[in-house]
Parts: sequence; C-alpha cells; structure tokens
Amino acid sequence: MSGIHAAAATRIIHRVWCCSRVSDTYQRKAPLVSTRFGFVSSYPPTLCGLATFNAALFHELVVAGSDSGRVVRVVDTHQPETEPEVMTQLVNGETGSLHRAVRALNAFDVAIVQHEYGIYGGPDGDEVLQVLEELNIPSIAVLHTVLSAPSPHQKYVLEQVVALADAVVTMTSAARERLATNYTVDMTKVKVIPHGTAAARPRLSPAFRTVQPTILTWGLIGRSKGIEWGVEAMSHLRDMTPMPQYVIAGQTHPKVVAYEGEKYRSELTDQIRSLGLNANVVMDNHYRHTAALAELVSSADVVLLPYDSTEQVTSGVLVEAVAAMKPVVATPFPHAVELLSDGAGILVPYHDSQAIADAVRSIVTDADQAARMAHAAAARTTDVLWPQVAEQYRALASRLIREKAAA
Repeated sequence: MSGIHAAAATRIIHRVWCCSRVSDTYQRKAPLVSTRFGFVSSYPPTLCGLATFNAALFHELVVAGSDSGRVVRVVDTHQPETEPEVMTQLVNGETGSLHRAVRALNAFDVAIVQHEYGIYGGPDGDEVLQVLEELNIPSIAVLHTVLSAPSPHQKYVLEQVVALADAVVTMTSAARERLATNYTVDMTKVKVIPHGTAAARPRLSPAFRTVQPTILTWGLIGRSKGIEWGVEAMSHLRDMTPMPQYVIAGQTHPKVVAYEGEKYRSELTDQIRSLGLNANVVMDNHYRHTAALAELVSSADVVLLPYDSTEQVTSGVLVEAVAAMKPVVATPFPHAVELLSDGAGILVPYHDSQAIADAVRSIVTDADQAARMAHAAAARTTDVLWPQVAEQYRALASRLIREKAAA
C-alpha cells in the first residue's frame, strides 16, 4: 500500500459496500408492498451504463427496500432472459412488444423510464414517445443525456419526453440548467436527483496493489473516453521512480463493437507499443461486477477520466470514484466540473497529455494533497449513496400517486 493511501486511510471513515447483484437476492426477499414500480430500460446482462443504473435503482427500491416492482427490458432483438425480475422485453422496432410492455407497466403504480437516445428504436430513439403516450399511470423520465446543441429531431424528442412524463429527473444541476436553456419544456416538472453509488469499502491491502503508483481508468471503452491522452501522459512520467502504472479496465462498449469492432482498442495497443510503455500501461478487458470492481478501484492512487466529450452531464464512473474517495483527474465535462468543484479532484484541459501528467505527478508525490482530496470526496459522498437516492425517487413517486388520486 502506498504512503498516500496509508495517510488517507487513517483519517477517513470507512463505509460498507452495500450493493450486490440484483438476481442474487431478488427471490429471497419478500418486501412489504408500498409502491409498485415498473421500470423501463436496458438491463443486465446488457452491458451499458443505463442497464447498470437501472439494476442498482431496482435493487435499492425493491430488493433492499419496502417496494415491489418488475422490469421491462429494452433490447434490439429478442434475448434469452436470465433475470427473474424482467417481466417482458421491449424489442426496438416491434410494435407488438411495445404494446405488451405498456400493458404490463399499466398494472403498476408508477413507471420509471430511463431515457437515452441510443437505447430505443426509431430515429433518435423516438419509439419511447409511444410508450409514454400509452401509459395511464404516472411516469418519471430519467434523463441520462441532455445535449447542448441537439439536432432539430433530438430536440423534439427530448421536449416530447418531458411533455409526456409526469416528472423528470436530471442527475446534475448542469443537466437541469442545460434543459432550461436549450429546450422549451415545463421546468416545474424537473427535479435533480444525483446518480447513485454504493458506499465504498477501501481496503488496506488491495489485491491489485503494486509497488508502483496506480492510475486507473475504467468503464466501457470507446473513442469518447479519450484514453489515448492518458496513454500519452504516461510518456511524460518516465523520470518518476518508480514510474506509475496505468490500468485501463473494461470491455469495448457493445455499440462500438457493432460499429467498428475493436479498432479503437487496437489503436491504443499500437500507441502503447510505439511509446515503449508496455511495462507501464495495462489493457485489462475484463468486465467486473460490483465486488470485483470495488476491489480494483481500491487499488488506485488516482482515477483518470480524460474524456473527449463536452456533453457528459452524468458519469457513473465519476460518482463511483468520488464515493471510493479516490483523487480524480478529469477533463472539464459538465459532471466533473460540478462534482469536483469542492476539491475532490483536478480538472485539466481537453487533449492535453502534459496537463494530465502534471496533475497525476502532483497527487502521487504529495500525500497531503491526496488526503485533502479524499476528505473532500467523503464530504460529497453522503448525498449520492443509493439508499438516499432511492428515497428521493420514492418520495417523488408518492407525490405523483397522490396527485393522480386527487385529480
């Protein structure tokens, strides 16, 4: 364990990692019925951020909570079903499955609809509008993307999602402000509820610890992640003894694979080789579930998010890094600006490998700075833990039910 983490660990209250896989506990628990939730989203075993988010929210409300619920899983083609909580599939482009999904949802008290342009069928995912139109129960639309410069049709779709939903959730203030500025919508419907995360359990002797400082980037891989800038930054740290290790963990995003195969990963591998960094940059293409991911994150001295996108108003990886009380180096995408403003990390310019290297160097060579960042992160963590986040969804759903009953 590095000196950085030894210093920080003695000053930080450790929290308990509280999430487990939904399917491990779903059938063992018989919760008292309070609110009946119908969830609409991609869902495990699909690999994407929305699937992970929806599974975690389902777990907290239904498995760990006092509510009941089932899931409509959004898929591109019919899939074999392994999760008992999935009641039906919404197959993109298939009208019959859409009507079946809506009929199933209408048996519940409230529908929670995760919105991202890329997961639903039709141009810019506009098939979701028919789902919202046909619901006769209150609906909560959770917006994972709010573009600053949408195409006319993207703008239309999102405005209609807000118009049709009874309530709308953004996960950052930046997303809410962008919605107010760039779209014509009823902002009285919009509530900010942060992206949830499990409580971290920092390990004193992580399984992945090495004698080198460890820089970690994780998540589903694609070009918008800007990983090439992190690799190039490593070439500026050759003078350090020992030189840091950069771990890039995660599979290529399935939609990226469908579009271009493993081309981006191959380009990164070629870059690592050409810079002579094979001994210091590790490409780890394993997908990890909650406990294994927690162990990996616990091994890091710095989490690096060198994203190219200026549009990212929500990042689950960023929330998880802050909850794990890890110093973060990130480009100034909107969620990073918002979440790191209190000192939990360092913002660096886009496409600037030297700035990344300087930020990493300053953290791994200054234990006091790393400890200050960990304390700043700890102060941010309480509001984003899943039990607190789920309670806000529960309260919002209860309000919508009361309003419908009074109408």
